[in-house]
Amino acid sequence: MDRHQQTDLSNWLHSPRRKPLIVRGARQVGKSTLVELLAKEDGRSLFTVNLERHPDLGQVFASNDPLAIVNLLQSTLDTPLSADGLLFLDEIQAAPAAIASLRYFLEEMPHLAVVAAGSLMEFTLAEHTFSMPVGRVNYLHVGPMTFTEFLNAVGKGGLARTIAEFEWPADQESPIPEVIHERLREQLRLYQYVGGMPEAVSVFADTGSLRNVDEVHASITGTYHDDFPKYAARRDMTRMLRVFNFAARQPGRKVKFSNISPNDQSATLRRDIDLLAMARVVAKVTHSACSSLPLQADLKENVFKLLFLDVGLMNAISGVGWETIQAAGNSELVNAGSSAEQFIGQHLQYLLAQRPNRELTYWLREGRSNNAEVDYVVELVGQIVPIEVKAGRVGTLKSLHQFMAEKETPLAVRFDASPPSLQEVRAEVRTKNAVRQVRYRLLSLPLYLVERLPNIVKGVLSSGPLE
Repeated sequence: MDRHQQTDLSNWLHSPRRKPLIVRGARQVGKSTLVELLAKEDGRSLFTVNLERHPDLGQVFASNDPLAIVNLLQSTLDTPLSADGLLFLDEIQAAPAAIASLRYFLEEMPHLAVVAAGSLMEFTLAEHTFSMPVGRVNYLHVGPMTFTEFLNAVGKGGLARTIAEFEWPADQESPIPEVIHERLREQLRLYQYVGGMPEAVSVFADTGSLRNVDEVHASITGTYHDDFPKYAARRDMTRMLRVFNFAARQPGRKVKFSNISPNDQSATLRRDIDLLAMARVVAKVTHSACSSLPLQADLKENVFKLLFLDVGLMNAISGVGWETIQAAGNSELVNAGSSAEQFIGQHLQYLLAQRPNRELTYWLREGRSNNAEVDYVVELVGQIVPIEVKAGRVGTLKSLHQFMAEKETPLAVRFDASPPSLQEVRAEVRTKNAVRQVRYRLLSLPLYLVERLPNIVKGVLSSGPLE
């Protein structure tokens, strides 16, 4: 199965300023497969050292001498590494000394292409005193497969191209034909169940069996349960599983620690959340006042909500079966709003993965009578862009009105079940002392176009301000 980030890996491999690369991401998102595809496409021999399967090799890296390390690895595994080969240190979190040694490969063997991959790496680093080789390695962040990657994998390449080729301005009367729109919505519903974990997508593509997908989800969830005690020995596993399940069952809700575990201290629960977030198992969406760019400079760290790793796993852990999704319309599903917000958040993470400021933010105002919340706020084309997510075709815009009145940004985005449209919104917003008129452009997009969001916003903004 092809992944969009194969291009990123190829660019790294052929860069004249190449550094050792660490591919980071949660367990079973396809990190190792990406590296194997890279070697195959570039015609290079791949020298793989799985440090989880060979824990005794961890001591090889203690010398911090790259030449000695390579010679020991070759003699121990009885496999030669060619001059133009690719050294792949898989499951590097199992040998912390190997992480520290990467800096010396850059300094003493810069000609050798070295790539490492690890899961729950932050759990391991929390138990050791050395720091990451900052400035001497590159990073590539990998998550679950996106919706267009899913479409290509299941033989719906034409629908994937419809998304990839969508531009703004579009045909205002029919930007996407209704028949294509409905087919994309059908596939989106499948994606919300199957999700983007490569094994689940592969099984569904090969067999078309959702029962087999259920088995894969159960296996992946079990793997995470087994991994926690292995890599977080000093944490309470029962408590960490509570955090894991809370993120899956209540994505997009402001975190109250008492709702996770009323018997544990908030500082302890926060540490568990931070570890899972650093390991990309969950993601924090933090409240920002959104007064200026960058949005991360104005965070309120104590106010946040969580996203889970993958929408398919989220629904599996939440107990939402395929029969439920198939029998009911999106607007009727108990967790329809959560599923839509998870889907959008998961793809926003993909879009922002390689940015320095990649943390997701949202906006919240709490009061006795004028609460308001905007699901996500991102920076696109140098502008603050608020994003509302709706599961169905209708929904109120009260919170967006409040945000746009306060921040006076030129464009707001709403993801829902309707075809693409752009409209002018006029509304009255009540403040403490007066009623204020607000006027802005609202870009409505179907959920399945989220991967095109930066390009679409750029096209809309380039069309000029409201007259």
